[in-house]
Amino acid sequence: MTEHVNDGPQGAQNTQGALQGIKVIDLSRVLGGPYCTQALADHGAQVIKLEPPGGDETRGWGPPFYGDTAWYFAGVNRNKQGIAVDLSCDEGRDILWKLLEGADVLVENFKPGTLARWGMDYERDLRERFPKLIHCAVSGFGPDGPLGGLPGYDAAIQAMTGLMSVNGERDGAATRVGLPVVDMVTGLNALAGILLALAERTKSGRGQSIDIALYDCGVSLLHPHLPNYFGSGRTPERSGNAHPNITPYDSYRTATAPIFLAVGNDRQFARLCAHLGAPELADDPRYVDNRSRCAHREPLKAALEDLLASHDCEPLAQALINAGVPCGPVQTVDVVARHPHTRHRGMVIEMGEYRGTASPIKLSRTPATYRSAPPTLGGDTREVLNALGIDTATQQRLLEAGVLKA
Repeated sequence: MTEHVNDGPQGAQNTQGALQGIKVIDLSRVLGGPYCTQALADHGAQVIKLEPPGGDETRGWGPPFYGDTAWYFAGVNRNKQGIAVDLSCDEGRDILWKLLEGADVLVENFKPGTLARWGMDYERDLRERFPKLIHCAVSGFGPDGPLGGLPGYDAAIQAMTGLMSVNGERDGAATRVGLPVVDMVTGLNALAGILLALAERTKSGRGQSIDIALYDCGVSLLHPHLPNYFGSGRTPERSGNAHPNITPYDSYRTATAPIFLAVGNDRQFARLCAHLGAPELADDPRYVDNRSRCAHREPLKAALEDLLASHDCEPLAQALINAGVPCGPVQTVDVVARHPHTRHRGMVIEMGEYRGTASPIKLSRTPATYRSAPPTLGGDTREVLNALGIDTATQQRLLEAGVLKA
C-alpha cells in the first residue's frame, strides 16, 4: 500500500532508526550529496542541511513545483532540518563551527579547495579540532590529477566515462542514460563510505576523510564493458537493449507491447521455448548454450519474435515469470507508481501534500522512518540557532545583514 506517515509498517514511525544519535551536517547541493544524506536521515540520523540564502539551485529545477520548490529538490531532501546561512562570510562560518562541535559527519560537495580557503581544511583544521568527525567530500573529479578540481555534472560525467558510448541503439548516437545514474551511485557510494567510517570509528575512536568523485563512480559502473575490454582488447559498442554477454536478454515484439526477456541460463531458455510451444529450439545446436546463442543472435531473435507474435504482452509476462523465466513488460513511470507491488512494498510514501519514493532498504528491527517533509528555505533556521544558544538579538542582526534567512 502507499505508506502514509502514520500507517506504515507496525511501529515503524516510533522506532529508533539504525543511525539514531548520529548528527550530520549537510553542506551538499543538487543530487549526489543530498541523496546520500536523505538515506542517512531516513534511517534515524539528525541531518541539518545548510543552504545559501538563495537556496539549493535545484529548488528552481521545475516545473513541477511543490509549493515554491521544485519536486526535484523535494525528492532527495525529506527528514532534514533546513537552515539558510551565507558561509562565504566569517559570521556564517562561525555558525558552521558551532554546528560541527556536536557533529559526527560533515558532507559537502564544494569545489575542492573551498573549505581550505575558509580555514576549514580537513587535514589542517578539522581533524585536530574534531578528531572523531567523519568528513565526506563529493566532487566531480577529486582534488588532484589531470582533471582534479574541475566541475562535474552527471550528464557530462556520463559522456566522459564512456557510459554514453555504450548506451543507445547500435546504429544510433551515444545517448545519455535517462536518469542521473552517476549522481545517484555517487550518493550511494558516499553513504557506503560514511557507514564504513562510522564502523571503523567504533574501533579506533577516530574519524577520517572520504573522497568520492563522480568520475570514479562513473568508471565503476562500466560493468561488463571494462572487463570485456580487458579480456578482448576490443572497444565496446552500443547494443541497444541487448546484453553484450547474454542472449536472449533484450526487448522483443509481441502482439501488443514489447516484453523484456532476461534469460540468464540454459534452464531458463528451455523453459521459455517450452512455454512458447517450441521446445526443439532449446536443442538446436545454434542455441544449445549461451556462447552458441550469442553467436547466432539475429536468427534467434527472429525465431522468438515469430513465436511471440501471437501473444499479448501482459498475460505472457505474468505466465513466463511464474514459470521461472525472468521477464517483464516495458512499463511507464505512472504505471509503476500505481502498481500493486509498488504499493505492497511501501515504495510510495505520503506526508500531507508530499509524496516521495521510500527507502528500498528494509531493516527488520530498525526500519526507515518518514518524519518530516522537505524543509522550506531557512524553515528551521531559528530552531537550530536557538539550540546552539545563539541569542535572538544576534539572530536578528544576522538576518538583517543577509547572513541568515528564516
